[in-house]
Amino acid sequence: MWTERFVDERQMNGWRERFERIDLRLTRWMARYGIVLLRISLGLVFLWFGFLKFFPGLSPAEELVTNTISRLSFGLIPPATAAFLVAMLETLIGLGLITGVWMRVTLLLLAFQMVGTAMPIFLFPDQVFQIVPFVPTLEGQYIIKNLVLISAGLVIGATVRGGRLVAEP
Repeated sequence: MWTERFVDERQMNGWRERFERIDLRLTRWMARYGIVLLRISLGLVFLWFGFLKFFPGLSPAEELVTNTISRLSFGLIPPATAAFLVAMLETLIGLGLITGVWMRVTLLLLAFQMVGTAMPIFLFPDQVFQIVPFVPTLEGQYIIKNLVLISAGLVIGATVRGGRLVAEP
């Protein structure tokens, strides 16, 4: 009976060693490619959302975007111009992230854009929340998800000067 227990423990140790090797390989792969994949995927989101804004009626955020810019510019920027400017901004951010070119400028534009997308929370709380501040509307959810985009931008920004993920401390 003790031999069966010994064999089971040896088999379990073998499985643990295999798991550890696989886990280490995956962790190293994630450390090596994670930031690049994060940068490209964030870039695709910005490119996609920005591209939609070039075509009136395609972006679900179009009305909120144009109303926000109209309010911030005291009505000086017409809705079509506002949509075009935001489309350009988001498209440039997307292309910058995807290509990795001019990352400092790209991340600065991203930060500027994120401040702009947070403005409806303060300017139009009735459009952002069903019950302020606990139950967001679809537009509110669209804005709240930007917390993830901001965090991704911070992680990417930490690598601009050569920072990187390390698989093992």
